[in-house]
Amino acid sequence: MTLALSRRRLLSTAVAGGCAALLPAFPRSVFAASSVEDAVRLTVDRRTLDVNGKAASVFGIRQPDGTPGLTLDPGRRFVVDLANRAGEDAVIHWHGQTPPYVQDGVIDNNRPAIRDGESVRYDFAPRTGTHWMHSHHGMQEQLLMAAPLVVRGAEDLRADEQEVTILLHDFTFRDPTELLASLGAPAGGMAHGGHGQMDHGQMDHGQMDHSSMGNGSMDHGAMNHGAMNHGSMAGGAMNHGSMDHGPAAHGSGHGMSGMSGGMAMDLNDVEYDAYLVNDRTLADPEVVRVERGGRVRLRIINGATSTAFHLDLGRLTGQVIAADGNPVQPVAGSRFAMSMGQRLDIRLTVPAEGGAFPILALREGAVQRTGIILATPGAAVGKVAAAGETQTDPLDLSLEKQLVAVTPLAARAADLTRRMQLTGSMAPYVWSLDGQTFGAHRPLTVRQGQRVELTFENASMMAHPMHLHGHHFQVVAIDGRPVTGAVRDTVLVPMMGSVTVAFDADNPGRWPLHCHNLLHMATGMMTEVVYEGVG
Repeated sequence: MTLALSRRRLLSTAVAGGCAALLPAFPRSVFAASSVEDAVRLTVDRRTLDVNGKAASVFGIRQPDGTPGLTLDPGRRFVVDLANRAGEDAVIHWHGQTPPYVQDGVIDNNRPAIRDGESVRYDFAPRTGTHWMHSHHGMQEQLLMAAPLVVRGAEDLRADEQEVTILLHDFTFRDPTELLASLGAPAGGMAHGGHGQMDHGQMDHGQMDHSSMGNGSMDHGAMNHGAMNHGSMAGGAMNHGSMDHGPAAHGSGHGMSGMSGGMAMDLNDVEYDAYLVNDRTLADPEVVRVERGGRVRLRIINGATSTAFHLDLGRLTGQVIAADGNPVQPVAGSRFAMSMGQRLDIRLTVPAEGGAFPILALREGAVQRTGIILATPGAAVGKVAAAGETQTDPLDLSLEKQLVAVTPLAARAADLTRRMQLTGSMAPYVWSLDGQTFGAHRPLTVRQGQRVELTFENASMMAHPMHLHGHHFQVVAIDGRPVTGAVRDTVLVPMMGSVTVAFDADNPGRWPLHCHNLLHMATGMMTEVVYEGVG
């Protein structure tokens, strides 16, 4: 499967021009808006994937010709007929898009699941940039119900460069529900085919005392972390590579000692069987042919469910030119941090002498890696090991601090400010916001037209990538220090750190706000941004 594109080879599956007004997502039989000929057809179904020589049954989101996901050319509407042939209920979230909320792809009273055998039409004006689509139902995302969603702007066609889309995944042969249960998640959590089955009100979060946390900063010394003894935990880290699914000691490549008065920093919830780029491992990587001296735009999507990566360009140097689909002032480098749900556009130039150039995603705090290889004509392509020699460092916000939005939010004072604590622990395996899991959560109520500033304060021993649906926010402070940061939809909040974001309440609805570690969201780390007057 190749996702390499260039402006001279535009996708023939782009949406035709001329479409209807904004419409909610309903079965096609409900309304007679845009004609069938106007729509791109996407199907959610099952497929068999070869992972290191072993067959795996996973999901896919594909066009009729097998192309994963969707690429739209400038000026095209997002008009999509989505058919569910997965054998179970499903719903697809258009991550990075800002449609009317009933088309967002999340199940609630106003947005039902797409039943197996049913088709639904979506029709809205898309947001340009590198985005993606994935299930927001149960644990389906862990079984690769995800695909790229690229919307080109007019400037992309003017750039004489080759596009290469990279979709990262973590993969397990285990049933995701079993995987979640093996971490000690409470019974009744999200089943693989279900959603909203968690009895959040019954969970006891008393191990953290937030009552003494100041409004201006977190008093970490007042927190009672006695329940979080990570070094003695069993069953948290699972060695799937050896297919031994019994308990293994947590902390084997997962913890870092010496943090916060002796507390261990947790980096990874589980060990996966494989790490993929565009459905392939380094045992059989995708080789993308590029021109000597040519310019390449990497569109990189971290679609992993619970794995952060360092994106390593090896011998090449590139410039980050967009974050989560939004242009930023170029930042040069050869290694860039990417948490779950985030996207980076990186522009690079292939050396004139040519060669083979691995582009690797290095798992955070570990040795595992995956990637693709850029190779010029005639270049010898050698094997690349699936493990490096040393563990990588934890992700930090060094890149985030360098990113500056090309088009920042208009300068204005905040109408509403809110501080939100990211809470939870590995034992018990329950994650929450302000000590409350979804269902017992306290929504953030906003009014249309408000400028909202939201400060995420991480009171847990893991980093959390926080994602807001239906909006893009600007990073305006890191650990209390003002920045004129990137405009994006997913931001990493490190352990015991804080990040402040600002957004304009310009898209009425009920919008999920959650950690984009699927395992954390599944145990309750989610709330909502709710506009006044929206039921």
